[in-house]
Amino acid sequence: MKLLTVNVGRPRAADHTDAPGGATGIDKRPVDGPVRVADPGPKGTGGSGLAGDAVCDLRHHGGSDQAVYAFAREDLDDWERVLGRPLANGAFGENLTTGGLDVNGARIGERWRIGPDLVLEVTSSRIPCRTFAGRLGEKGWVKRFTQAGAPGAYLRVIEPGEIRSGDPVEIVHRPGHEVTVRLDFAASTTRRELLPQLLPAGDALHPETLRAALEYVEKEAARE
Repeated sequence: MKLLTVNVGRPRAADHTDAPGGATGIDKRPVDGPVRVADPGPKGTGGSGLAGDAVCDLRHHGGSDQAVYAFAREDLDDWERVLGRPLANGAFGENLTTGGLDVNGARIGERWRIGPDLVLEVTSSRIPCRTFAGRLGEKGWVKRFTQAGAPGAYLRVIEPGEIRSGDPVEIVHRPGHEVTVRLDFAASTTRRELLPQLLPAGDALHPETLRAALEYVEKEAARE
């Protein structure tokens, strides 16, 4: 398992974003050399966990629980076949393009060591948005991406460090529950009845997902 590329984005003007100022940082591109990764701070004030990476819409992106976004090269390859066009590393706005790692099968709370120092923890799946759809330029993209059920993972920073393309990725902690990124995505999008199944992941869940799951359980209990 390895990190194929580290990808960062600069702010670019775009018609397909609702971000204040009309800019987006979704255009991520591989960079040479080391990149520092650290906790960016709470959502709404902190952006990306990667130095030099832009997050333009702090209302919905960035912050401690979405500090880093990872996507598997294998899933990009699948989409290349479906779409009939090449997709470079970073094409889906991911910070980390991985090889040999089952990103969607990762469990919430799973920890990865990348390079000598950096430790990240899986928090949630990526939910497709209008900006992502505009970036790909594919008709019905949000629906198609959702149906595929391979969203990639957001991660928080447990131990900061520098990483670079080619670094090894090691799973250093795998929780005992079965709450995967794939399950988190289904429960958060098309199958809300699965939300209670996320609760074994506890506080490792993205706080917004944990709140949604608890509220769902409370509403169901009130109906009985």
